[in-house]
Amino acid sequence: LQVQRRYQMARTLRPVNEGGSVVGGLTRWGRVYSVGMADFTREEVVEMAHKLVGADLRNINLRRANLNGAILIGASLIDADLRGAELSGADLSGAILSGANLHSANLVAASLVGANLSGAELTYVDLSRVNLTGADLSGADLSRAILSWTKANLSDATYNTETKWPEGFDPVAAGAELVDD
Repeated sequence: LQVQRRYQMARTLRPVNEGGSVVGGLTRWGRVYSVGMADFTREEVVEMAHKLVGADLRNINLRRANLNGAILIGASLIDADLRGAELSGADLSGAILSGANLHSANLVAASLVGANLSGAELTYVDLSRVNLTGADLSGADLSRAILSWTKANLSDATYNTETKWPEGFDPVAAGAELVDD
């Protein structure tokens, strides 16, 4: 009920024209974000997780949250606490996860196409069937990630000399490209 009231409040932030289109270019969900995600509780964010395209979730604590199948395309999760989070099948394409802590998160079959994971903590993360095409892994710690036999797609992913890989893992053979710092 409280979430519904917040949605109602968010809907009034932008007028809608006669054709039902939002004036000012924001979608209904864009209006929800405009009230400030910090005003929502962890439970409310998890409840809305399937419609969080482009959300500003910087510094949010979603530790051990069940976000399986969540649509977080282009979301800003800078410095977010996602330790132990269930993100299996989630779409994080284009998401900004720089500095995020994903220690022990389940990312099986997630899409991280074009995601920014610079400086992210990815230790003990299951990356089975994860699509990391074009992702930025500069300075990320994947030292204990489950990666070597997982069929993760690292085509055109970039990394630098600060990126930590699992022992014996060859990022170039997996399709990733070393870039200058």
